[in-house]
Amino acid sequence: MAQVILYTAPFCPFCVNAIELLMSKKVIFQEIDIQKHPDQREIMVKKSGGGTTVPQIFIGGEPIGGCDELYALERAGHLDAMLEAR
Repeated sequence: MAQVILYTAPFCPFCVNAIELLMSKKVIFQEIDIQKHPDQREIMVKKSGGGTTVPQIFIGGEPIGGCDELYALERAGHLDAMLEAR
């Protein structure tokens, strides 16, 4: 299964929704809270190509965007293939 990393912040409803979708699929993921680990914000922005909002989601090292993009992949039927890759 592909490595999944989410950069999140407390009280972020989009972060909660993204996590709920991944948990419903029984995906193991790493969550990095950028408020608890502020040094990770700069890393997140660089890895995402400039994304400053949360969540920033990476599947198999590839930046996919945020919650809306995650759900768009699910609706299009592409999310499972991305999660199974690698």
